[in-house]
Amino acid sequence: MRRRPPADRVIPDGQPRGVAVLGSTGSIGTTALRVLARQHTSFRVDALTAYENAPLLEDQARRFLPAYIGLVRDGTAYPASWHVGPDCLISAATLASVDIVINAVVGAAGLDATLAALRAGKRVALANKETLVTAGELVAAAARAGGGEIVPVDSEHSAILQCLGRRPASDIQRLILTASGGPFRDWTREQLERATIADALCHPTWRMGRKITVDSATLANKALEVIEAHYLFGVPYDRIEVVVHPQSVVHSFVEFIDGSVLAQVGVPSMELPVLYALTHPERLADDGVTRFDPVAASPLTFERVRVDDFPALALGMAAGRAGGAAPAIFNAANEQAVALFLEGRMSFAGIAQAIESALDALSGLPSGDRSALLSADASARAHVRDGTGRPTPVGSAPGEGGGAAC
Repeated sequence: MRRRPPADRVIPDGQPRGVAVLGSTGSIGTTALRVLARQHTSFRVDALTAYENAPLLEDQARRFLPAYIGLVRDGTAYPASWHVGPDCLISAATLASVDIVINAVVGAAGLDATLAALRAGKRVALANKETLVTAGELVAAAARAGGGEIVPVDSEHSAILQCLGRRPASDIQRLILTASGGPFRDWTREQLERATIADALCHPTWRMGRKITVDSATLANKALEVIEAHYLFGVPYDRIEVVVHPQSVVHSFVEFIDGSVLAQVGVPSMELPVLYALTHPERLADDGVTRFDPVAASPLTFERVRVDDFPALALGMAAGRAGGAAPAIFNAANEQAVALFLEGRMSFAGIAQAIESALDALSGLPSGDRSALLSADASARAHVRDGTGRPTPVGSAPGEGGGAAC
């Protein structure tokens, strides 16, 4: 799926390039706006959208003065000039003045905006990994049809892209994605069964939104990243591996066919991959992130994944290998299960159990087009929401689990 953009689409020359930030009030969105504020001579914020945080969106609009402001969810006070409803994502992504779309929408809701932006020939700086997981083939077709391109924002995939440089995918022998291990890296299986919401949201190295933080705790996030890497770089699943790296300093390894291995290293800040997604394959000077100190970062350690204790990773990778509707079912079941967990209606261990139940029950669903994939998505959510195989909530209140402390 990687394509090299024309030279005049790489770094702004004179006139700043227009940027749309979808999901501007979330973790990645606010991070992107910090980067864009520093790089205002090279990039111009032309569109902002949020799900429901109207007060923060209004503050952002006042600061960046975008031409287009969208709010997905109605039912709250907002200025009359704003565009309201789910269609605002597509409108913002296809605005004529926009060159780059930062898709930081959480979940499968970001799919249609990605497809529309690619068909319109935009660069999509993709933080919404669920887009590729749910409909990787459709995304690739949209990019081919419209001349758009995807540049990943996830730190692991940005690392791979930077390690590859101008080398073709045929030079890759193996990809190794690193995982922090999340807040439960050292927990026993018995402790995991009592894990609370507060425990799961206490990530040791990254500060992220609630959904992705829980995904990091279950390692479902790493499964999504493996599927995303498969589509982004065209590498078979049997040559994509995951290793636990608690310091979150090495973001990925690329092993080449001659046995050489390159790694991308940096402080754990999403501002770095956001900036690179804007400028790839070039770079802009930036002083917004603490400089890397190898002595302070030491020691760097690596561990094997405890696959039996974190089954969501294996379930997701198996769904990726199965193809068809399975990745969409995995993603949707996970999203619904995480939502129930955060509402205190499902145990932490129940997340993986719900995913497995959905995959077992719905494995034969069709996947030939967008409609079929969205139907599979809806079926998986309904399966989990209706409680098939759902265990009784355990330890949903802070302080009742294994005792993690932020």
